[in-house]
Amino acid sequence: MNQAHMRRAIALSEANMRTNHGGPFGAVIVRDDRIIAEGCNRVTSSLDPTAHAEIEAIRAACKSLGQFQLLDCVIYTSCEPCPMCLSAIYWARLDRIYYANTRQDAADIGFDDDFLYREIPRPPLERSVPADRLLADEARGAFEAWRRNKDKIRY
Repeated sequence: MNQAHMRRAIALSEANMRTNHGGPFGAVIVRDDRIIAEGCNRVTSSLDPTAHAEIEAIRAACKSLGQFQLLDCVIYTSCEPCPMCLSAIYWARLDRIYYANTRQDAADIGFDDDFLYREIPRPPLERSVPADRLLADEARGAFEAWRRNKDKIRY
């Protein structure tokens, strides 16, 4: 744990808010106590709802390291990750998460990530955006081909 890294994530969140490029969120990814990537929320400036600080930092770190997994890396983020970012952190195989503000703190300023945390365990048809299964038998073919593919790169 390095407080200087968290201070950098917080500074990124503050600078991003002042420039109005997105919400007040910043993140840094660290390996061997050295920052290898940074990210700020760019949702509004990039017109991309997935451009959260953690996602931007993960993309930059993967590009910098030339790999899709961030083993032996940790993330410092100015706020507890939303479900999308938390999932990306797991998929990237980061070792640890350090965060400053909580999801309740975010809800208090209008970012209701907690709503998504409550939605996820609900059955698909009972969510606020219902999900219906369609053409499952046709889609299964791609999965079967993947299962048989000897040259696939597992992730």
